[in-house]
Amino acid sequence: MQTARHPRRTRRRTRTALASGLLAGLLALSGCGAGDAGGTRSADSGKAAAPRERAASGASAGQVGQGAGSSSADGRKTGGLPAGVHVIRTTTLSVEVRDVPKAAAAARAAVAEAGGLVADERTERVDATRETSHIVLRVPQDAYETVLKDLAGTGKLLSRTSSAKDVTDQVVDVESRIASQRASVARVRKLMDRADALSDVVTLESELSSRQAALESLLAQQASLKDRTSLATITLDLSEPVTAPETNNDDPPGFLDALDNGWDAFLTVLRWGSVVLGATAPFLVTIVVLVVAGRLLLRRLRGRRAARTPVPPHSSPRPPAS
Repeated sequence: MQTARHPRRTRRRTRTALASGLLAGLLALSGCGAGDAGGTRSADSGKAAAPRERAASGASAGQVGQGAGSSSADGRKTGGLPAGVHVIRTTTLSVEVRDVPKAAAAARAAVAEAGGLVADERTERVDATRETSHIVLRVPQDAYETVLKDLAGTGKLLSRTSSAKDVTDQVVDVESRIASQRASVARVRKLMDRADALSDVVTLESELSSRQAALESLLAQQASLKDRTSLATITLDLSEPVTAPETNNDDPPGFLDALDNGWDAFLTVLRWGSVVLGATAPFLVTIVVLVVAGRLLLRRLRGRRAARTPVPPHSSPRPPAS
């Protein structure tokens, strides 16, 4: 009997120890994650301090954003910016060109040659002779300044608005949180492999699902930041000049000019006369009908009066006096 009870006690102690270990791991999970995140952020902030200082010195010298940034560790420039610095660049150009379709085709060709893409394009016709085009271009950082010069040189530059936002701290923070979250997900999965009780498995699965969702959200933020920092955005508005009709007032008007003007005046008078006649025709017809009817009525009344009046007898003529 003692030999049979000994394995049961051993199993109970093993399960109790395992459950205690799982609970202790769950309680320490959040603390470990926070400690790892703090350590990683402190290390990453220390690594990012030097690039931010270099970016600040470059900006004070007027070189950041102008294509004259510092070189990276291997001596190469990264989009005119120091290595490790992440900047979101946006520019809006308004250019007046002679031919909008040709200028738009040239802009698309310049962006394609630089390795960029056309994100959006809208072309509208203002009148019978003029067109406008609105194009949104995505250009790599290393070709940003070159493409801007090409686009501004296609015609008359009307306006230019540029902005640059340094998101280095945000990028470093997201990368640190991703590393910490991945380590947390890995720890939860290890605990799931060791769990035997159903309640522990359900609890760990819920925890894993929430941490996996947080990791996916951080990865989406990282992808968005990478897209906006690797490709600059250029909004190009193309328009054609308004041309007034050419008039030559140096030569005095001649006979043909006078004849042309007189014919135009004659046609104008006829046109307006027909308009007036058409507008007054119903009234004229009504007046004519009333006048004719009135005359006929008067004639009938006069005929009736003449028929009712008696005719006096004819008297014999007097003989002439002798």
